Amino acid sequence: MDKSIFKAYDIRGIYPAQFNEDSAYGIAQAYIKIFKPKSVVLGRDVRESGKSLFNAALSGFVDGGVDVVDIGVVSTDGFYFAVGELHVDGGITISASHNPRQYN
Repeated sequence: MDKSIFKAYDIRGIYPAQFNEDSAYGIAQAYIKIFKPKSVVLGRDVRESGKSLFNAALSGFVDGGVDVVDIGVVSTDGFYFAVGELHVDGGITISASHNPRQYN
């Protein structure tokens, strides 16, 4: 995994060269090992790579025995609201926010 994708406040890189489905799966698995969640929310933005990255992260959580609430295409604010209101242990949203389209 390309270590340059890990930033101070998020994880992002150029898809698929730096960040891809294997990365998304591995990050979900690492999230489980570090935080030990029972349930999480998982969302994404509308980028072309979002759906396949979402599915990879979903598999990573499900394979680790974590219940996932699919909140679909969502803004960052909507993601934070869902984490706070749905009584889950955390979550991931797959979005590169304001970065150019090749990122995720």
